Amino acid sequence: MASDRAIIIGGGHAGAQLCASLRQEGWVGEILIIGDEPALPYHRPPLSKTYLSGKSSLADLLIRPPEFYEKQDITIRHARVVAIDRQARSVTLSDGEEIGYAKLALCLGARPRRLPIAGAELAGVHYLRDASDIEGIRGGLTDTRRVVIIGAGYIGLETAASLRTLGGTSVTVLESAERVLQRVTAPEVSEFYARVHSEEGVELRTGVAVAAIEGDDCVRGVRLADGELLEADLVIIGIGVQPNTELAEAAGLTVDNGIVIDGSGLTSDPDIVAAGDCASYFLPRYDRHLRLESVPNAVEHAKVAAATMCGKPKTISALPWFWSDQYELKLQIAGLNDGYDDVVLRGDPKSGRSFACFYFKNGEMIAADCVNRPKEFMFSRRALNDRVPIDRSLLADPESSLTELLKAPSTDRS
Repeated sequence: MASDRAIIIGGGHAGAQLCASLRQEGWVGEILIIGDEPALPYHRPPLSKTYLSGKSSLADLLIRPPEFYEKQDITIRHARVVAIDRQARSVTLSDGEEIGYAKLALCLGARPRRLPIAGAELAGVHYLRDASDIEGIRGGLTDTRRVVIIGAGYIGLETAASLRTLGGTSVTVLESAERVLQRVTAPEVSEFYARVHSEEGVELRTGVAVAAIEGDDCVRGVRLADGELLEADLVIIGIGVQPNTELAEAAGLTVDNGIVIDGSGLTSDPDIVAAGDCASYFLPRYDRHLRLESVPNAVEHAKVAAATMCGKPKTISALPWFWSDQYELKLQIAGLNDGYDDVVLRGDPKSGRSFACFYFKNGEMIAADCVNRPKEFMFSRRALNDRVPIDRSLLADPESSLTELLKAPSTDRS
């Protein structure tokens, strides 16, 4: 019955967590997940890593086994929702079927940002967001000798690392900014990753503009703005994502760089929540409205949204954190470094493959990038959560005790 039905649109990390949390919070009615992929919810970060390299199957990546959904009486429909009728409290599928709801959760995720240039639709040009994208890339690797990746953000660099690990192909990464990861890291971290990728055989080209992708029946090369042609048998575009907000906009919900939610996950409609990459919210810790693209963020949103749907409102409060795996490197990121005015390094990013970069703003630590430094990562999460004043001179000393730094706050906030 619609009067006790919760509908979740989207079968990604947020949707998978939200259905589980609904049962944990006491939802006794029907739970229906509607997702447009022909698979159960699966982990997406491994797509550009173990799945691309063939080390894992889609079954290996399932967030929960099929038995979980059966045991929890959760129904999954592989279909596409084309409209939301808030007044009737129903959703319409692409085949015209209308399904009523008591509560609705929008876990719509995001999609790759398209590159608006000639040739971007040629065969052999790929984006990377879901399993079908990876299958298309893997299918094209058999006869591929030269891969060009457009975009040196995390997705581009992770893909480059996976391809080089597989071997057999040359990899060139193109970036319009002056350094890799420019939008999200300090220059010291960018230089570290540029060095590692160069050591692994990746050709990095920064500060370049792409004019067109060329070919006849399939891609043959990438034309730069200065006229240079880079030969390519396969092109992968990774220039960011944009949130899937069209359904929400058409339904009249408030949208601003994502579906706007309050601290409890509610949209501008009291019967509709949103969670994950598609949702935008105010984070008091950083005094700003933002939209985050990360698995931990999606999971946290989903737990809070589920409680709200069950009449037990909680507040989104977890510190943002992220990770990236490239070669044998595990980068763990705590907090957000927007607006930083100083960095402290622990370890040497110019040699070796292990260090941490701590970001400060007005004397307070606001974020950290930790490469193969799990202790520094755990320290950072604790220090950021508790807003512990940190002695930067001791932090920079790799021999100093991180535990003692937490126990003995310094007055050094200069």
